Amino acid sequence: MLKLSKSLVSQIPKVQGTLGKVTFSSSYTRQYSVSADEETKHFNHLAASWWDINGPQRILHKMNLVRMDFIQQNITNSISLNDKSTPQGEEVYVPGYNLNLLPKEISEQILSDQKEKRTKEYEKLQLRCLDIGCGGGILSESLARLPIVKSVNGLDLASEVVEIARKHKDLDPIIKNKITYELKALESVNKDEMYDVVTMFEILEHVDQPGEFLKEGLSHLKKDGLLFLSTINKDFVSWFTTIFMGEYMLGIVPVGTHHLEKYIDYKTLDNLMGQQKRFEVLSAKGGSYFPCYGWYLHSHPEFGNYFMAIKRIE
Repeated sequence: MLKLSKSLVSQIPKVQGTLGKVTFSSSYTRQYSVSADEETKHFNHLAASWWDINGPQRILHKMNLVRMDFIQQNITNSISLNDKSTPQGEEVYVPGYNLNLLPKEISEQILSDQKEKRTKEYEKLQLRCLDIGCGGGILSESLARLPIVKSVNGLDLASEVVEIARKHKDLDPIIKNKITYELKALESVNKDEMYDVVTMFEILEHVDQPGEFLKEGLSHLKKDGLLFLSTINKDFVSWFTTIFMGEYMLGIVPVGTHHLEKYIDYKTLDNLMGQQKRFEVLSAKGGSYFPCYGWYLHSHPEFGNYFMAIKRIE
C-alpha cells in the first residue's frame, strides 16, 4: 500500500473557496516578488542542470515549444490590418460579419489578403521584451532568436541561475548581444522602462502577492503591447498532476517545486483583468502534459495549467 509523507498529505486540497486574497489593490508595499528563501534556494540548486534537456528541467524545455507557439500566434493575431498609418487605397477589407455568409471563393480571397498583410506587418516588428522570472534563459533565448525581436531583458532573483543564463547565451554569437540578464526584483525596474512584450511564465505561483506582481508587470507594457503568462489552477486536478504525480510518483519535476497554496484559479485572474479598463484578455488556453507526447494546449483554461495573452488597449 502506498504511504504518503506528512508534507504531501498536508497539501491535499479541500473543496472550498480559497482564492479571495488575489487582488489588485490601490496601495501596497513594493516587495511582492520576494518569496520565501527556500524558493530561491530550490532554483539555485537546479542551476547546473538547467540546460540539460533530459534533466530536472526537461518538462520546462518541452513547455517552451508551446509557449513560443502561443506567443507568436497572439502577436500575429493582434496586428492591426488597417490603422492611421495605412496609406489610402492599401487598406485590407475587414467585413463586419461572418465570412461564411460570403461565397467560398470571395471569403478565401479576403482571408488570403488579411494573412498577407499580417505577414508583412509581422516582419517589420522590432520588439523589446521583458522576461520576468527568466530562470536559466530557456524562453529568453528562444525570443531572441526571433527576427522580430530587437532585445530581451531577463529578470530573476536566483543568483546561480542568472549566472548560468549569462554563460549559456554567450555560447551563441547570434543572440549574445540581444539578451541582458539582471539579478533584480521586478519592483526594482525603473517605472519608465516600457516593453512591447512582457512574459511571466510559471512565476505567479512562486511569489507571495501574485495580483500585485501581475499589476507591476502590466505597468511596463506599452500601448498595444502584450503580456503573456502561464500558471496553475488551485484545485484537486492540479495538485494530483503537478505535485502528487509530477513530483512524487513520476519524478518529472523536482520535489518542492510547487506549493498548492500559491496556485491561482484562471477565473480569478480573468475576473481581475475584467476590472481593468486599459487591458483585455486576448486569449486563454489550458495546458496539459502527457509524458509520452509533451505539452498540449486546449480550450479549457479552468483546469490544470493555463496560458493567457493580455493586451494593453489604452
